[in-house]
Amino acid sequence: MQDINKIREDFPILSRKVNGKPLVYFDNAATSQTPQQVIEVIVDYYSNYNANIHRGVHTLSQEATDKYEAARHTIQQHFNAKNAYEIILTSGTTHSINLVANGFANLLKKGDELIVSALEHHSNIVPWQMLCEKTGAILKVIPMILEGELDMDTYSNLLSEKTKLVFVNHISNALGTINPIKTIIDQAHQFGAAVLVDGAQACPHIKPDVQALDVDFYVTSAHKICGPTGIGMLYGKEEWLTKMQPYQGGGEMIDQVTFEKTTYAGLPHKFEAGTPNICGGIAFGAAIDYMNNIGFDKIATYEHELLEYGTKKLLEIEGLKIYGTSSKKTSVISFNLEGIHPYDVGTLLDKMGIAVRTGHHCAQPIMDFYNIPGTIRASFAFYNTKIEIDTLVEGVKKAKLMLS
Repeated sequence: MQDINKIREDFPILSRKVNGKPLVYFDNAATSQTPQQVIEVIVDYYSNYNANIHRGVHTLSQEATDKYEAARHTIQQHFNAKNAYEIILTSGTTHSINLVANGFANLLKKGDELIVSALEHHSNIVPWQMLCEKTGAILKVIPMILEGELDMDTYSNLLSEKTKLVFVNHISNALGTINPIKTIIDQAHQFGAAVLVDGAQACPHIKPDVQALDVDFYVTSAHKICGPTGIGMLYGKEEWLTKMQPYQGGGEMIDQVTFEKTTYAGLPHKFEAGTPNICGGIAFGAAIDYMNNIGFDKIATYEHELLEYGTKKLLEIEGLKIYGTSSKKTSVISFNLEGIHPYDVGTLLDKMGIAVRTGHHCAQPIMDFYNIPGTIRASFAFYNTKIEIDTLVEGVKKAKLMLS
């Protein structure tokens, strides 16, 4: 990978201080930081061609439309979707999942079965529970094992002709486990079930190929990939998107409207009611370009170095336990200090300028499995350094001394 100091210069926030200390930002699994190149795209939009899209004949509208649709093509190419209209731009991963859950409401009947994994973020649990309440479908769970991996033998046994939809994250936000999604997809397809993969935690680290995976739905958020908040993506196979009912009604998603009957627009507009986050969509494309310029292979190699280094250094601290010990994981370390609440450690680390996440990370079933209130989560990105990890380790040692 290119010079890490040069990359860090792209991120203005990394030069600031917090509580008088240089910022060490290890909360990347919650949201990544934004490079100057993407910030400039946002400023350029509002400074030079801010206008509504798809509806105007005037120059600004046409310019904004062209840039927005060009971003959709950038996203299509990045994820290797067959068609640009299979990319639905949403407000984020949660919106995307709810859109699919709503679309399946008229495709399910009582007694149909849905399968969720035990490693899911609440955003990939709650919408499906709501769908089951509406339709009478039954929710089944792939259990996890101690290492933080899925019990794939049980998954195979859960599948049947009643299975209509399987939803699983590509990478666990709480533990960093990389799930065997290709196997999960292939086995589900043997029973005719569709598969939705939550890629929010995977997309900062790897470059998913939706056609190679043969996945039916893939969702993510731009703010995990150096882009802005409030914008994300749903990839869906054309055949499924055509079957599904629109999630919202309003402008842009229509073909013809009368008081007697409304017909819907074709893809992708059928699922994009109202004025979208135009600037966000354009910046989403710019963020993908930025990361591709660095290179995902290089990012993955460097972040694995950070993971191995951080794991080794933290485990040297007596009484520290790491949760999620799969051999296949990304740069997330969830840990606790024996006898000390994670919130207290996180609060003291913040006083030292170190940003980590504490709590259940919207993955409460995982914490219940380990019988803990939560963890301290340090999540690394390609702009982090081993020196910053050393700072974290020293901070954890100080917190342990103060709280023991």
